[in-house]
Amino acid sequence: MPLYIDLRSDTVTPPTDAMRRVMADAVVGDDVYGEDPTIRELEEYCADLLGKEAALFTTSGTQGNLLGIMVHCQRGDEYIVGQQAHAYRYEAGGAAILASVQPQPLNFESDGTLDLKKVTAAIKPDDVHFARTRLLCLENTHNGMALPLGYVQEAAKVAAMNQLKLHLDGARLFNAAVFLDVPVKQLVQGVDTVSVCLSKGLGAPVGSLLCGSYQAIHEARKWRKMLGGGLRQAGILAAAGLYALQQHVSRLQEDHTHAALLAQGLTGIPGIEVQFGKLQTNMVFIKTSEQHARGLSQYLKEHNILIGTGNPIRLVTHLGISGKDIEQVIACCRAFFKN
Repeated sequence: MPLYIDLRSDTVTPPTDAMRRVMADAVVGDDVYGEDPTIRELEEYCADLLGKEAALFTTSGTQGNLLGIMVHCQRGDEYIVGQQAHAYRYEAGGAAILASVQPQPLNFESDGTLDLKKVTAAIKPDDVHFARTRLLCLENTHNGMALPLGYVQEAAKVAAMNQLKLHLDGARLFNAAVFLDVPVKQLVQGVDTVSVCLSKGLGAPVGSLLCGSYQAIHEARKWRKMLGGGLRQAGILAAAGLYALQQHVSRLQEDHTHAALLAQGLTGIPGIEVQFGKLQTNMVFIKTSEQHARGLSQYLKEHNILIGTGNPIRLVTHLGISGKDIEQVIACCRAFFKN
């Protein structure tokens, strides 16, 4: 079986040998009884890292976001969210179907923010005709773009002025913190709940964490159980997550550097439009003709390179991608468009 250079996502990373060793050695217990010491250590470590009171280990970012919505909203309530946000577009409608909470999507601005004036205008008045607006959901990063410093704090003020809670989908929050060179807790000040993913750039095989107040996490634990997310001897997974947080955060800069090199190398190739903004972390987007998009994907696969579908095409760097891999991808793209 060929070894692929896989740029489809940063979720494709297998655990490293060192991570496998700590998983094998993890002390475990029954987490539904609150008796898995490694899960407790992971939750306490992440909560402290983000400056929150408590954290809950979840099976996925999708589950973490759903729990974040459920602890703040009741049936018939509404949350404001980005039109292309993961918590709205890519989580199978869970908030509406499982929580009976209605989304109110708004278009993102070019920098991945939601216009806070448009957010305020979208809040429903207290009227029997409308769903009650209870929650604002943001995303950092969005399409690989780190939210500008200070934006989340401004959003938190707007939310508080309008009696809304604020949830942050921080699946790649550590990418943003490394890119902006600030402590990660600075990016979540004023946020009521935040989900962070361990199985993307951080390289763990499974899991996310929802962080917030003691009360919010206590409530989320009940909803997690109802959704089938109660875990037993899952310390072997938590050990991987703990290792990722302790060992793999600073190395995210390598992924950002590789993405910038990829964008630079693809720029100027006739037939490719490169979309890579100043706030971009580990994602490069390229656009070409529909015919070329299909042909490029097949050509690269024949050369043991995997890319995503769609147009623009998303290219994601991660710990499985080296500098030599970037050079090979650029060379193959150049050869395809030359021919």
